[in-house]
Amino acid sequence: MTPPVAILPSRDEANTIAAVTMAVDAALDSPDAVIVLADASSDATTIEAFTAVPTRARTIALGDLVRGKGRQVLAAVGHLHRGGLLGGEVLLADTDTRNPDPETYRALLAPVTAGAAMALPDYQRYWDEGNLTNHLARPLIAIATGIDVPQPIAGDAALSTHATLRAIDRVAELTDDILAWNVGGYGIDAFLLLSAADTGRIVTVPINATKQHAPSFPHLPKIFTHAVPVLLHPAAHQDAVPGVIGEYRLADRTLSDQQLNKMLTTLRGLRATARHYDEQPWPDAVATAWHAVAQRQPTAAAAQRLWPAYLDHVHNWLTDGARTTLPERTATLRAGATHIVDLITTEKGSY
Repeated sequence: MTPPVAILPSRDEANTIAAVTMAVDAALDSPDAVIVLADASSDATTIEAFTAVPTRARTIALGDLVRGKGRQVLAAVGHLHRGGLLGGEVLLADTDTRNPDPETYRALLAPVTAGAAMALPDYQRYWDEGNLTNHLARPLIAIATGIDVPQPIAGDAALSTHATLRAIDRVAELTDDILAWNVGGYGIDAFLLLSAADTGRIVTVPINATKQHAPSFPHLPKIFTHAVPVLLHPAAHQDAVPGVIGEYRLADRTLSDQQLNKMLTTLRGLRATARHYDEQPWPDAVATAWHAVAQRQPTAAAAQRLWPAYLDHVHNWLTDGARTTLPERTATLRAGATHIVDLITTEKGSY
């Protein structure tokens, strides 16, 4: 049996890389396994922290990579493939995780060992986090694949070698340079999932803990710009599928007035600089973006037109959510995602 490999894409994660590496090594639990750090940091401290960790697995540090999560992951896969080290399961692990748990990584690897193409975690997320996932990525993945994946861009995942290499081939087949660049950034998670769904079974693994990691909110414009064109791309070559959205697993917490106002001010500032906004309400704007791509309009342009409506929607969500209960928020998210699916997959969504 070919041993598993793990890929750890990193950028200035010196404070968390050691703990993540130790947890991954404990999960792999084999001297024949390989852990690759795919690093694009501003200095050597992340690599130094990584190489200082004693592990059972063999470790490889790839440094000075071109920045972009996807480009770093692809560089690591290429290195492993050229070295004849692929053949077993491939684990991807976020390197900014503050509470890495070997059991989580083991739980992701197990379904792939049993024959699944990909396994993703279903973490509990705080109600104010994961907005791109909750409001947009989850319903669009359901529409593209017919599968409800609660955390489609969770960062952590396990894939079969076949699904991994097929995704690499599909990256090379992309003719849209902008889309290829997006896949090389934060769009890699959605791209791997969409590709894996065409090669085999996708498994969601419930994780009871709430994931603790660096907040993604400060990077929202870049994550949206990279991921949403990838999420809309299936509209160009396939029909929408009426996937069924399941329950949302939210964790509760109270935001201080200062925290909430800071987020709302940021959203309003981003909204003020957005272009091509026609005041179309959510989720009609999502359906318009999907059908624009279906009519062969560029995915990046469709995502750009959707951006202002998304900002307004998240602003409203945070404002209203601060005044509602956790069950109300959970029900609202599920109803909103289901509305998107229904709107795009019925005649009402034929814009």
